[in-house]
Amino acid sequence: MGRPVVHWEISGYDGARLQSFYAELFDWKIDSNNPMNYGMAKTADSNTIDGGIYQCKPTDKPAVTFYIHVDDLQNYLDRINQKGGRTVVPPSPIPGFGSFAMFADPEGNVVGLFKSNRD
Repeated sequence: MGRPVVHWEISGYDGARLQSFYAELFDWKIDSNNPMNYGMAKTADSNTIDGGIYQCKPTDKPAVTFYIHVDDLQNYLDRINQKGGRTVVPPSPIPGFGSFAMFADPEGNVVGLFKSNRD
């Protein structure tokens, strides 16, 4: 069986506006009550992939990203680099959840990898 997509993110220059846009349009529940104002989006009660909506840095471009669950971040980054991709963000901790990394595929699309603390 393949590696599952487990999270997605939407970023833009006005995070609060994006959070309102998606919440009102699709009836998503978005909780941004945290120090980073990162909007944790709950899209439905079950059988869905939830995500986050946030404000990007002024120097970054707005983006849509998805994250793939893997059991070994560095192993996958090594394989990605061998196949013509490149590491964008090395393995980095997400306190209380796990760790993530990001890569660019051969066409430049940036995709995330995620490893849970529960693995």
